[in-house]
Amino acid sequence: MRHFRGSFFIAFLCLCLAAWWGYSRAGLMGALQAVALASVLAIMEVSLSFDNAVVNASTLKNWDKFWQGLFMTVGMLVAVFGMRLLFPLVIVAQAADIDMLEVWNMAIDYPDDYALHLTNHHAEVASFGGVFLLLVFLNFLLDENKRLHWLGNVEKKIASFGKVTSLSLMLTLATLLACLSLVGEQKKFAVLVAGLWGILIYMGVDVISNLLEKDEADPGVGKVARGGIAGFLYLEVLDASFSFDGVIGAFAITKDIVIIMLGLAIGAVFVRSITVYLLRKGTLDEFVFLEHGAHYAIGILAIIMLASIKFHIPEIFTGLVGVVFILASLWSSVRYKRRLETDCSRGKR
Repeated sequence: MRHFRGSFFIAFLCLCLAAWWGYSRAGLMGALQAVALASVLAIMEVSLSFDNAVVNASTLKNWDKFWQGLFMTVGMLVAVFGMRLLFPLVIVAQAADIDMLEVWNMAIDYPDDYALHLTNHHAEVASFGGVFLLLVFLNFLLDENKRLHWLGNVEKKIASFGKVTSLSLMLTLATLLACLSLVGEQKKFAVLVAGLWGILIYMGVDVISNLLEKDEADPGVGKVARGGIAGFLYLEVLDASFSFDGVIGAFAITKDIVIIMLGLAIGAVFVRSITVYLLRKGTLDEFVFLEHGAHYAIGILAIIMLASIKFHIPEIFTGLVGVVFILASLWSSVRYKRRLETDCSRGKR
């Protein structure tokens, strides 16, 4: 439990702030309602982002302690305040062509108008986040250097196509173009541009990583640089892609931006704690298919996000899909481990 002490403390502070905020606006009943809503949002955020924690841990395990700590601290602030508070304000400010202070006042005093501005641009947000997550999934699926394949020979055969270096990019672009048929003519260009930005940022992070890569003879420098710059950027954009849909989906629960930020902040803190737990306990080494399950969940989430450009998909369904893939990968990992132990015991005989 020591990995979660800080999260419980921050959750307590956030719930106290939620209670104070609710009490200042509607008395005791407002305080109780605010605490309940913040708790629901926190649970929703954790359920939607557990697979994010697994992918974070799989990336962080190759970093040194300094950069791991930086991601858990500075990255935490970016995740909570940048992605879950400032970014929605920026979207509305750009869309409505007004300054940030006016947007903040709108969010506090006229939450319905603020929510309407934000949800009106859900298609662009879903396009950006969807194609980024799709690239994450496809580059994992088409990795011909993977030693273990969760789906056996089928996955191994699919991974063999990874020798075609541009295949994941081609599939993502084709998916993005197909998604344009889900929106009206007036939205097509905005959705296309948002999707292209998602692709560009993913590729940009990859370019930075490759530029910073050093020769094998140069000990450690390249690895630290990648962990500190390209890897940090990758994980922050990945977290942002997960959080976009959660932020917009939160407005189905409440229009109060303060409660949304506090609730999602609690969830984000616990996701970071889960990441630390997985990292310190070596869970990914023990449950070898957990990373596979997380990436398949990301692939499904990408499809759901892109489909949500036109269709409403309940947040509970999105969360449950991720949980199902994680549980299935855990079960497969346990079976795989038992099978290895059985083979080893037979070999000794």
